[in-house]
Amino acid sequence: MLGLWLLAGLVALALFLRLPGRVLLAMLGCLWLGIVLFLALLPEAAPARAIGGTAAQWLLAGGVAALILSYRALLGHLRARAPDPQPAAATDDGSMSGAELDRYARHIVLREVGGAGQMRLRGARVLIVGAGGLGAPLCLYLAAAGVGRMTLADDDTVSLSNLQRQVIFRSDQRGEVKSRAAAAAMAALNPHVEVTALERRITGADAGLIAGHDLVLDGTDSFASREAVNRACVAAGVPLLAGAIAQWEGQVTLYDPAHGGPCLACLFPEAPAPGLAPACAEAGVVGALPGVIGSLMALEAIKHLTGAGQGLRGRMLIFDGLYGETRTIHITRRADCPVCSTPLAALR
Repeated sequence: MLGLWLLAGLVALALFLRLPGRVLLAMLGCLWLGIVLFLALLPEAAPARAIGGTAAQWLLAGGVAALILSYRALLGHLRARAPDPQPAAATDDGSMSGAELDRYARHIVLREVGGAGQMRLRGARVLIVGAGGLGAPLCLYLAAAGVGRMTLADDDTVSLSNLQRQVIFRSDQRGEVKSRAAAAAMAALNPHVEVTALERRITGADAGLIAGHDLVLDGTDSFASREAVNRACVAAGVPLLAGAIAQWEGQVTLYDPAHGGPCLACLFPEAPAPGLAPACAEAGVVGALPGVIGSLMALEAIKHLTGAGQGLRGRMLIFDGLYGETRTIHITRRADCPVCSTPLAALR
């Protein structure tokens, strides 16, 4: 039928031009109305009747189509007005709810993780230090992975210059406290995890706070901050997964002297000379690099917490984004380390 071919051609043209759905419906409605009027006014024997059908048939078809579209519009309106369903709470016996099983299905089918590994993630307590370039992907991936309880410490606020790489924040959040804004994003991504925001830095005196966690992840951007976090982790006997970036390069390792690995001070007993290791604000950093290194940190955290694969204790992974190269070097603990070889560290 010529009329149907006209309708199909109009739909194809609208799809090719990528016209909005409302415009397409309006065009189809005008064509349908024109066909109905055309057939109603023409004599029965007119050659133009080759368009196909009668005015009554086209009216009936249009009425059916209108009923279907009205029904779909009504359903969409009701869905929009309906309140968001509340996430299913975990059962009292500590097992995962149906919503959690569905959410973590891709983890559970992994042989190296499975249900037991996902439950370890669910029961884990992790401290994330810094919600900046490295912290942004780290926070999102650990929340998505279902790490049960996370503490996020950062005393900075969101600025426009952060948004080139800190993808957890939005333009309308400028001026907000990073720890709170990031915690809100994590909770929105996964309502089954618990996130505590700390609007402050972690210092060497925070061993007591760190002792309440299974793993610390350091994404800070200064040697002084890293050194303080390292001291507190050594004193608490908690492993420290640390990442660092500059310009096009990054590195990730696990400092764990309580289990035979080195600490930060084993490798860097003294702060670098001024200008030798400038911060990203001075030296610059390509925006995607924190995503690569932060994601590697999240991967290593998941491996560490679930016991999957080989971790980075005693090894440092170095990534060169400019030339697309990755290498791993072995690192060892120093017997004369000023931090982890002290009697207190030895006892732990």
